[in-house]
Amino acid sequence: MKSLINVKPVAVGKLALFAALLAGIYFEAYRWLIEKDWPREDYNYCYLIPLVVLYLIWEKKDELAAEPAVPSWGGLLLLVPGILLFWVGDLAGEMYSLYLSSWLVGVGILWMHIGWRRLKTIAFALCVALTMFPPPYFLSTKLTFGLKLISSRIGVWLLHVYGMSAYREGNIIDLGFTQLQVVDACSGLRYLFPLLVMGILLAYFYRAALWKRLFLVVSTIPLTIVINSLRIALTGVIYAHFGAAAAEGFFHGFSGWLIFMVSLGVLLLEVWILRKLPPHGWQADKLASRPAGKHPSMQADKRASRRALLQPVTVVAVVLLGVTLALSHAIEFREKIPAAKPFRQFPLTVGSWEGTRQNMAQEFLTELDLTDYTMIDFASGGKHVDFYVAYYASQRKGESIHSPETCLPGSGWEFRQAGKAQVALQGPHGSVTVNRAIMEKGGHRQLSYFWFPGRGRVMTNAWEMKLYTFWDSLTRQRTDGALVRIITPVYKDEDVKAAEERLQGFTREIVAVLEEYIPR
Repeated sequence: MKSLINVKPVAVGKLALFAALLAGIYFEAYRWLIEKDWPREDYNYCYLIPLVVLYLIWEKKDELAAEPAVPSWGGLLLLVPGILLFWVGDLAGEMYSLYLSSWLVGVGILWMHIGWRRLKTIAFALCVALTMFPPPYFLSTKLTFGLKLISSRIGVWLLHVYGMSAYREGNIIDLGFTQLQVVDACSGLRYLFPLLVMGILLAYFYRAALWKRLFLVVSTIPLTIVINSLRIALTGVIYAHFGAAAAEGFFHGFSGWLIFMVSLGVLLLEVWILRKLPPHGWQADKLASRPAGKHPSMQADKRASRRALLQPVTVVAVVLLGVTLALSHAIEFREKIPAAKPFRQFPLTVGSWEGTRQNMAQEFLTELDLTDYTMIDFASGGKHVDFYVAYYASQRKGESIHSPETCLPGSGWEFRQAGKAQVALQGPHGSVTVNRAIMEKGGHRQLSYFWFPGRGRVMTNAWEMKLYTFWDSLTRQRTDGALVRIITPVYKDEDVKAAEERLQGFTREIVAVLEEYIPR
């Protein structure tokens, strides 16, 4: 009892101290996580992950008690990179960097105070904690978009097998009398990540050969695709027989729940089948039993508890976090954006091109969360060019530019011959490098250029944008940027070369005008 009195206040005091420091550093990031990321239907399972992590740690309580706490400087291998990643995420506006930073810092502090042996005991629980952080948008899109297309293809094939007429363009399925929009085709795949987590947990508790456990985890991916394809086909059948009210009402919500329950049932069936395969049965727990008596090292650990708050590892960790907290709140990072013209003043006449201004639907504006934009249909000599600019005054609070590479394919356009193009500009401006792609859909072709101008640079990929956003935020207090996208059809009476010349000429004209609207 006396030892508990000595240890408990010290442990609680250190816990409170580090909790206060971490809360001060990561408060904004976790508020975004809870208020913005977790409520999204793809990631609302994340609310349960902290409870799962706590259970996994509680399950190891006896093993933790049997291991002495041995402070270690090894935790600096995670703590220092975690702090550096905090500044990258905070200055570049990359929320996942902040989430990952908080995990590295938290695990690093644990390592410094409980030691490597105890940390290994709860390593799985700590790794599971990473699943409560939604992956970056561009990464999750790349991971799931191809799976969505496969799921849509299988769904259309099943409709054909059933005898219904269906035509697919990207993730839009045309049934003749109605269309299943992108959201309908994609929503079933929002269970990909929670099912993957479920597969990992089942594999953890299933003490079998490694190949069986890996198979269980990997199988969640094709399982989600197949189940979602069945849902898409069933939605089409219900549309045909019972109408939109039935398909978009009760069944739309019920089918999502059904997907998860059926998938979970299939995973449990897999476990049952795998147990029938050699090597048979469940493996015995390999953890050696420890004597109930006191470990010699634990006695030393308890004798040292009185001076635990003054341990060097604690002092160093507190200093590093304290300096980070002070700098993040004391240094003025207010962005300094030069004045520029609003895009509502963008001219409708550029050289020989005459334009008609277009408006974007509010649902897309809400999703993109941009500061300003313009969308104009330009025409010259009977040929058209679609011109679009999205401008972001800040990219530090989760707002970020969406690349056409992740948006256009979902509406049915397939990228062909994607690469770079060099455009020679007028006068002393030299040239500019842009992304170039030929897009095809239903026998139609379009040529597209897009690039990311901002702060006097022209960038062509997301990683480059993030790097310069971090650097310019640090050195210039600016994270503003824009996306410029221009598209022209490849008309039936011309080849790609003619469309290329048209887009090259339009780009030369428009770049000079853009300088007045995108701050350098």
